[in-house]
Amino acid sequence: MNAIHLRIRGRVQGVGYRASMTREARRLGLSGWVRNRLDGSVEGAAVGDDDAVAALVEWAHRGPPAARVTEVEARPLAGPSGFEGFEQLPTA
Repeated sequence: MNAIHLRIRGRVQGVGYRASMTREARRLGLSGWVRNRLDGSVEGAAVGDDDAVAALVEWAHRGPPAARVTEVEARPLAGPSGFEGFEQLPTA
């Protein structure tokens, strides 16, 4: 099992990034969450099989077709990570 925290920057809000990431994470069998940040970035956390987490990080560099990703930070997730499913959270 692997747990990561993601921060994605670029043109990633208003382009369906959160909904697309939710679909991709669920397809990969991951648990976690994704949300917009007030600074214009997208933030998320994902927990699951090492290969599935790596695939989501790779996907995050592309995002949906309308996105223009300029940076992806992926760090190990500290603390408890007992997420149920994968969901979109309110902007923070």
